[in-house]
Amino acid sequence: QIFDAGDYFGIMQVEEVDEEEEGDEEMEEQLKKPNPGNEPCFKVIVTNENGLQASNPNSVFLVDHAWTYRAQHARQQLCRVPGLLHRMANLMGVPFHGELPDEASVQHVLQEMWKYNQTYQLSQGTAEEKVPVWYIMDEFGSRIQHSDQPSFAAAPLFYMPQRIAYTVLWPLRDLETGDEVTRDYAHGETDRLIRKCVLLPWVPAELLDVSCSTPEPPDEHYQAILAENKEKLPVAINPPVYAKDKVFKVFTDIQQVLSNLTHPRFVFTDNEGEADILYNFSHFKDYRKLSEEKPEVMVNQFPCENLLTVKDCLASIARRAGGPDGPRWLPRTFNLQTELPQFISYFQQRDRRGEDNHWICKPWNLARSLDTHITNNLNSIIRHRESSPKVVCKYIEEPVLFEREDVGRVKFDVRYVVLLRSARPLRLYSYDVFWLRFSNRAFSLDDLDDYEKHFTVMNYAPGVTLKQVHCEDFIPLFEKQYPEYPWTMVQESIFKAFAELFEAASSKPAPLGICDYPSSRAIYAIDLMLKWDTSRDGEKLL
Repeated sequence: QIFDAGDYFGIMQVEEVDEEEEGDEEMEEQLKKPNPGNEPCFKVIVTNENGLQASNPNSVFLVDHAWTYRAQHARQQLCRVPGLLHRMANLMGVPFHGELPDEASVQHVLQEMWKYNQTYQLSQGTAEEKVPVWYIMDEFGSRIQHSDQPSFAAAPLFYMPQRIAYTVLWPLRDLETGDEVTRDYAHGETDRLIRKCVLLPWVPAELLDVSCSTPEPPDEHYQAILAENKEKLPVAINPPVYAKDKVFKVFTDIQQVLSNLTHPRFVFTDNEGEADILYNFSHFKDYRKLSEEKPEVMVNQFPCENLLTVKDCLASIARRAGGPDGPRWLPRTFNLQTELPQFISYFQQRDRRGEDNHWICKPWNLARSLDTHITNNLNSIIRHRESSPKVVCKYIEEPVLFEREDVGRVKFDVRYVVLLRSARPLRLYSYDVFWLRFSNRAFSLDDLDDYEKHFTVMNYAPGVTLKQVHCEDFIPLFEKQYPEYPWTMVQESIFKAFAELFEAASSKPAPLGICDYPSSRAIYAIDLMLKWDTSRDGEKLL
C-alpha cells in the first residue's frame, strides 16, 4: 500500500523527431519509437537521483492491473463497465470522444489490446475456472517498453489475502538516473526466429520467405508424448478366445453404463481384480501390467488413442492421409507451439493474395469450445499461444447452413459415434443414429465473439436455447433444402473420411499410431461440419 513508484520513475512521452531539425544525433537515435504507428509513444525512465540498486530489497515494486478479464467477456465489459473503455482508449492511444461506448472505439480497443495483454491461469477449479485470464497493467506498467537486453523483469503474483493479482517488477542490474525501464516481451524464448515471431505485435516483420509446409513431426515427437502421458505399452498377446456362453463381469465408474447395460451376458462387479471388462471413465495407463498379468481382460480404451482425441496429434497424424497440408477433410491446421513461423508465413501469404484469413484458435486438450477464439487478428493468435498450448485451424468461411424457421440460416454440426473393434486389422463401425447441434443466430462472417452465431455447443451455456432435431427428422429437412445432395451420398463421403482417419491412425506401430492391443475396444464421438468448396471447373461442391 506504499505508492512510491513516483519517487523512482517517470513516464516520458516520446515525440517523433523531424528529419530536417538539426539536433543531437545521439539523442535522436535514443528516442526512436519502439512501437511504430501513430499512437503516442511513452517510455518509463529512472528519475531517482540515486538510481536503483538491484541488490536493494526496496527496489522491488508492485504494479496494479487496470483490467482483468476472460477474452470472451472483453466486448461486453468495454460496453458496460463505466469508464473502462475511456481508460483503455487513453492507455492505448485510441481516439475516443464522447461519453457512451461506440462500436468503432470498442472494436479498435479489441484490436489494440493484444499489444498490452498479459496472461495467467489458475491451477485449480473447474475447467471453466481454469480458462486463461488476461490482464492489462496500469498506465505505468503498460508503458514499459520492450528490449532484448531488459533492465527489469516482471511477473504476475496472485496475492491470496486480497484475492488480487499484481505484477512484480524488479531490476536486473544497477540503474542510474535517466536509464530506461524495459522488459523482455519474449521472455524465455531463445530461438531467434521464434523471438521474431513472438515480437511481431510490436515489431512488424514479414516472414514470407519462411516455408509454410508442415510435414508430419519426427518419431521422437510421438515418443515424447508417450513418456509425458506416462502410458506403458502392452506386450504382444494372442487374441483371447471366450466361451460362447460366458457371462462377463464388468467393473465401471460410468453411470450411463451402470444404468443401461442390462443384457444377460453382463453382470457388474465392485471388485476390479475379478472383472473381465474394465470400462473406465479416466485414462487407463498401465497396459504393460494388464497385458502381462491378465491379457484376457478387456478394456474400453486403446493404447495411444490420444493420437486421435487430442487436437495437435489429430492434425499431425492426419498429414499421413493428405501430405504436409493435411487432408481435405481437415481444415489447414498449425500447432502454435511448434509451427508458429510456418503459420505466420501462411497467414501473411494469404493476406497478400487477398484470401479469407479467419482462423479458430483452440487449446489442445479442452472440450466444449472452452478458451476457443475466432479471429482474423494475427497479433491475437500469436499472443493466445502464451496462455496454454494451442492449435490454430482455418475457420470455415463457407459452412453449409441449415434453415431454421425461427432464426434463418444457421451453422450446424453433426456428431457420429464410432466403435473401434480392432486396430489391426482395422475394424470400425458407425452407429446409425447421429446427433445434430445448431447455432442460435443466423450465420455471417462478422461479430466473431458472438457465441450463439459461431458456435453450436449450447448444452453447457446457462440460459441459452438448445435446438434439438432427431436425425430421422433432419434428413428430409436437409434434403428439401439441398435436393441435389441426398443424405446417403453425404454420409458416404463422411464415412470415407472416417476410414481415412483411422487408417492413418493405425498405419504405424505404437507410439506413432494407435496400438493394436487385441483386448481393447473403444467408442469415440466424431464431430464434423459440412462446407462448400469449388471444383477445378469452378463448380460448387459440398
